[in-house]
Amino acid sequence: MQIHTTIESLRAARAGAGRTAFVPTMGNLHAGHIALMGQAREHADSVFASVFVNRLQFGAGEDFDRYPRTMQADCEKLEAAGVAHLFAPDESVMYPQPQRYFVAPAPAQTAILEGEFRPGHFDGMATVVLKLLNIVQPEVALFGKKDYQQLMIITNMVREFALPVRIVAGDTIRTDDGLALSSRNGYLSPEERAEAPRLHRTLARIRDAIRAGDHDLLKLETEAHAELAAHGWAPDYIAVRRRADLQPPAHMDDALVVLAAAKLGRTRLIDNLEI
Repeated sequence: MQIHTTIESLRAARAGAGRTAFVPTMGNLHAGHIALMGQAREHADSVFASVFVNRLQFGAGEDFDRYPRTMQADCEKLEAAGVAHLFAPDESVMYPQPQRYFVAPAPAQTAILEGEFRPGHFDGMATVVLKLLNIVQPEVALFGKKDYQQLMIITNMVREFALPVRIVAGDTIRTDDGLALSSRNGYLSPEERAEAPRLHRTLARIRDAIRAGDHDLLKLETEAHAELAAHGWAPDYIAVRRRADLQPPAHMDDALVVLAAAKLGRTRLIDNLEI
C-alpha cells in the first residue's frame, strides 16, 4: 500500500490506477470500515482510502482533540484489506489557508435530527467530502449507513452537483449483541458497554411494530424515548422518517427508516434501522 501525504502524490497515483473506488474515513478503523474496503474491491481495479480527522465538522465542545488517532494500526488494517493507496494529509495540506468556501446542504435536510444537535456539522462534513472527491476523482465512493443522514446528504449533493461519481451505501456492521460498530464505542465504560445494545433493540421494536401494522408513530417514538430514559440514557431524538430526505412520512408506504441518537454517560451513540 502506498501512503500519500500530498495532493500531488495522490493525483499522480490516481492517474495510473484504472477504475477507482474510494472510502474516506477519519481513522481509528474498525470492522465496519474494513467491510467497506472489501465492498469497494467489488467495484474497481484499485481501492483508495483516506484518513483525515476533519476539524470543520466538529462543533464547540465536541471531541476533536480526543478523537483517537491510530495511524499505524489503521495502515496495517487497510493493507490487509487490499487497499492500494492511502491519502493521509495533515491540515496544512487540506486547508493551506482558512477555508472560506463551504458547501451548505439544504437546510431542510441539515437542521433536523443530527443537525439540530450539531449545528454546522454537515456544512463541514459536506465541504471536506466534496474536496476529497475532487482530489481523488473516483468512479465510486462508499459510505456506511450507520451515519444515515450523512449518507443522504452526500448522495443528494453528488446528484445535484452532477458529480461524476456513484455513491454506494454499506450496511452497518454490528457486534453479536447488536451494537453498531463506532469509533466512539471505545469511550464506554464496561457497565455502559453492557447497556449500549439497548439502543438497537429499541429501534428493532419500532421497526417490527410498524411492519406488523402499528402506524401510530408518535406513540412508538414516545415509548422508545421513555424506555431509554428509564435505563439511564439521555435521548436526543428517536424518529421515523422517509429514507430519501429524512422528512416525516406522508404515507406509510414510503420507504422508511427509524433513527436515534442518545447519550449514555458521556458517550453519544447513533443508530438506525431501515423499515
